[in-house]
Amino acid sequence: MLFPFLSSVVLLSHLHHYASALSLPEVDVTTSAGINDNADASNCFPAIGFTMPSSTPSSLTNWWCPMSSEYAFVGFSYEVSQCQSASQLKTEFANIKNKFHGRYVRLYGACDREGFYDDVVDAAWNAGVGVHALIWFGFDGGDIWETRRDTLTQALLNNPRAKFVTRTVQFGSEPMFDWVLDPPVLADQVTILKQKLSTLNIPVTVSDMAYSYQFQESNGSGQVMQAIDFIDAHMLPFFAQDASTADQSWPLVLRDLQWFYDNGLGKKMYLSENGWPSTTYPGVEPNSPLAVADVPNEKAYYDLLDSQCEYFKTAPNGGVGWFAHIYSDNQEPGYGIYGKDGQLKFAFQPRTSC
Repeated sequence: MLFPFLSSVVLLSHLHHYASALSLPEVDVTTSAGINDNADASNCFPAIGFTMPSSTPSSLTNWWCPMSSEYAFVGFSYEVSQCQSASQLKTEFANIKNKFHGRYVRLYGACDREGFYDDVVDAAWNAGVGVHALIWFGFDGGDIWETRRDTLTQALLNNPRAKFVTRTVQFGSEPMFDWVLDPPVLADQVTILKQKLSTLNIPVTVSDMAYSYQFQESNGSGQVMQAIDFIDAHMLPFFAQDASTADQSWPLVLRDLQWFYDNGLGKKMYLSENGWPSTTYPGVEPNSPLAVADVPNEKAYYDLLDSQCEYFKTAPNGGVGWFAHIYSDNQEPGYGIYGKDGQLKFAFQPRTSC
């Protein structure tokens, strides 16, 4: 591939990305240890008005905001294959929080520099944002993912602040679509990691598409759905066979959302890898001749999501939070909110509540 850090989500094999619409069940959201039940207050992490303590707390009691309060825009995907310095992480995480009111940074890609996740933890703590950490498989096969899993696990267990900023660990980004592990094996790995992190109250999920679950259904993808704590769903309607312009993509979004409502076992959902490209290039090409990739359409997609704030607030299972994929074109060409020149490509101030 021209861009080894690109997710397989941009490959042309997205031909059958979207599922047909289904009905919507109503299921209550469960709570877990460390949750602050006052969803409307700013006295929980990482609420926009929350003030970080001067020292590391002794307990997670009443620390995390309930997931039911996390809907609409929640933050950015942030690609880390550049192994950003500690100072750059601090600057950009603070910008995510202060300029855009992002509550989370969803890591994407991998940096294998020793101590990198400790730098992430420090930057997140300083900025007051949570982290969706990631075990990255890559596209070359091999077992480096095992080293990354073990390195991240040790950082989470050994860094006293890690559990206070790490909202979840994603066990792969499209691992079922890439078939990096048989689904039952992936489910077992999720369960094992949940057990290792149980003392930290850090949930584990898998970041993938509705299509991946459907494609792998006969191979055991349902076991993955059972194993994960909540759903990190990929949403890139640009690649749908019936895509056109971004402002017409809401029915495409609803198709995948509704599949997850019917098959997600009542679990909370975030749109983790979620966006519309502003340009095409080999590997980022539409499956519909009517799909349009340019900056106005990238903006129009996020404007469309922002206009559906009430829907995301009232959606089943505690609402739906969405990330913008991705922070900068320097991280993944065409998807950034910032261009390669460091300037915003368009006005971006989505709602975080309604």
